[in-house]
Amino acid sequence: MIERPAPLNGLRHLALAVYPFEECIRFYTEILGMEVLRKASDNLIYLSCGNDNLSLSRAYEPQENHNQSLDHFGFIVDSKDDLEAWFEFLQAKGVPLLDTPHDHSDGARSFHCTDPAGNVVQPIYHPAVSGQRLR
Repeated sequence: MIERPAPLNGLRHLALAVYPFEECIRFYTEILGMEVLRKASDNLIYLSCGNDNLSLSRAYEPQENHNQSLDHFGFIVDSKDDLEAWFEFLQAKGVPLLDTPHDHSDGARSFHCTDPAGNVVQPIYHPAVSGQRLR
């Protein structure tokens, strides 16, 4: 019997095919503040907050959401105050907001918005993982 290797170290990579591509790059870099790690080609770019890796590839037409099972993905913030600041910032930038900051039964607090491709993004404070910077 093969033993399980060392534990995984978190979900740190996500790859999305997005349309509109350039608008999504601007959203993640100019609005959310991610850094460009590498532009692999005119159709593929890698971004990061410093402890993760987001791959955006060009989709040539809007994706049929009923063919995808991605519900949403989250970005950790370090405090509830940071979460409120992000909500106010995204609201001021005109980013489509789906709800307002709300508490979860596990002590987390979050809200949801969408990127230009319609992906649901969840800024979230979570006491189990917030504040664990890996930079």
